[in-house]
Amino acid sequence: MPRSPRLYYIILVASSVIALGATSFLLPPQSGIVLGMHDEIGLPRSLVGSDELRVLLGLTFWIVVALFASALPVQMPRGTIVSVSAAPIVAAMALGGPVAAGWVAAIGTTELREIRGRIPWYGTLVNHAGIMLPAILGGFVAELLRPVADPGQPLISAMSLNPGQSFISTMAGAATFSVLNVTLTAATVSLRGGQTFKALALGETRAYAANLFALAPLAWLMAQIFHLVWWASLLFALPLYTTRMAYHRFVEMREMFTQTIGALAGAVDKRDPFTSLHSHRVKVIAVDIGREMRVSEPELEALEWGGLLHDVGKIGVPDSVLLKQERLTRDERMRMNAHPVLGAEIIAPVTKLAPELPIIRHHHEWYNGSGYPDRLIGDEIPKLARILHVADAFEAMTAQRPYRMTPLTTEQALAELRKFAGIQFDPTVVDAFVRTTWVDGVSDPGRRAEPRPIPLIAQAANRMTQATARPDSTPAPAERV
Repeated sequence: MPRSPRLYYIILVASSVIALGATSFLLPPQSGIVLGMHDEIGLPRSLVGSDELRVLLGLTFWIVVALFASALPVQMPRGTIVSVSAAPIVAAMALGGPVAAGWVAAIGTTELREIRGRIPWYGTLVNHAGIMLPAILGGFVAELLRPVADPGQPLISAMSLNPGQSFISTMAGAATFSVLNVTLTAATVSLRGGQTFKALALGETRAYAANLFALAPLAWLMAQIFHLVWWASLLFALPLYTTRMAYHRFVEMREMFTQTIGALAGAVDKRDPFTSLHSHRVKVIAVDIGREMRVSEPELEALEWGGLLHDVGKIGVPDSVLLKQERLTRDERMRMNAHPVLGAEIIAPVTKLAPELPIIRHHHEWYNGSGYPDRLIGDEIPKLARILHVADAFEAMTAQRPYRMTPLTTEQALAELRKFAGIQFDPTVVDAFVRTTWVDGVSDPGRRAEPRPIPLIAQAANRMTQATARPDSTPAPAERV
């Protein structure tokens, strides 16, 4: 294990254990967690048990509920694991304070994959610590805002007399718990998998944030019902399961959409045996460059789908042109150069793919304005299209093509990218590509291409010739794909 994640794991686990131990010894659970406080009316005391036993029974009840809620976690596309166990944790927080929340989070989030040994022991500790510590801190926030009972008045009565303040305190504690949990989870996954913290914290959270915050009012209702008839809290199992299914459906629909796009891209690639899996490899390279440039999560998704679909317009290119090994004629070049526009037209009716349209249309624009189809120049070219252009060029140069049976080596392709940085490619994107794992082992002389300023006169000339320039008058690109 790398040193940096190990140190983070040790600090996180140690902090969580210390927080739980100190809270347990210094701050007893609130009386709201007592099992059957109202149900004991009219029953012999011997059947109810001591106050300590009823507190333990109350904690056990919420731990069991949390265990069931944690039994079917859902893995989000970037690796974050989501379950509905937040609801019983927040309910325990509202009833018993930080101590109850800490113990329910520590024990109640145990999953079957942990019991079966599918997760390393240190991973289990980190996972539980990442939930336990936020639950305790969220409990303290809720405690600060909790209704204050009159002397001699039990907490449960005070909460019943002031449900508005009770609701606010629970929401504040739940928000603190959620934000800290997302932060720690994003940090853990980022250190483990190399993905950026920002992409994980802000990206995947958007997918399930609405459902996550919807669990907080549900947890408050569960706590209120527990006051009256403790077993009636189990009736909330159905909405919890529905929320879990919403997570699952989101992941399932996204995966199905991605697979459909991949199948379409694969059908295009299979027209040419030399471009088999080309779109998939371009997608992977483009996403790696995007992560290196720290683009947002929606932009990463656009690169992923845009990378798969960037050549979909080649459906309209005849085989006689697409598979030709000799130099293309002017008319053939015009047909080939039309594929970005045709691809954008094919995808345009799919509203979900609107962010991918600029990538598909402009991934052959040149940084100096001599590309196609719109002869955009410099930053006029969409950033994601500039990223995909580099990924597309590198994949094409390092793979066999009918016009070049011997592919370039990684070193040769990298030299081409540097040579044409500022001319064909955005130098910033080339620099980012150099820092990815795709060029590991390739010597970097430290002379990365600097952005070459485009003179205003060149921009003006480009505008004047844009409408009349012949498709075959531009310099030959470093790749033909």
